[in-house]
Amino acid sequence: MRFKQWLVAIIAFSLVAACNEPAEAPDMAALKTEIQAKEDAFAAALKAKDADGVVAYYADDAISYGRNSKPAVGKAAIKEGIANGMASDTIGRYDVFKVVDLFGQGNMIVEVGSWETLNPDTSPYDSGFYLSYFEKRDGKYVCVRDMNMTTTPATKPAE
Repeated sequence: MRFKQWLVAIIAFSLVAACNEPAEAPDMAALKTEIQAKEDAFAAALKAKDADGVVAYYADDAISYGRNSKPAVGKAAIKEGIANGMASDTIGRYDVFKVVDLFGQGNMIVEVGSWETLNPDTSPYDSGFYLSYFEKRDGKYVCVRDMNMTTTPATKPAE
């Protein structure tokens, strides 16, 4: 349910923003390349277990909505959650992220992306989608909010 609420909030925000003065339309092809490079750097940092490299993606005031957890508020909390996840990974799985769609205007961009977690032998482990909201600050886009979900069906514990 939170995903739907977040999606509605993003759509409402986009509609309100559309009512403001028209902003210069960004070059979406160039922006897609820029955002994909951010996703590739994020994935490389995760694989290298470099929590500082991962959080470079985020604004200081970012909020990250992960699966099965409370939101991580602020860069320090996001880094702590990522570092904990890295410490608990003994298998060596890694992630691949792909920009599926971008929309927005001016200094505000929303990315819809897909992710896949692969086993060390490159066989699939899990996959899903994410939304990332970026703002351009000090000349570069940083993630201010993100949320992800898995497409793997939930399993009930044995009763």
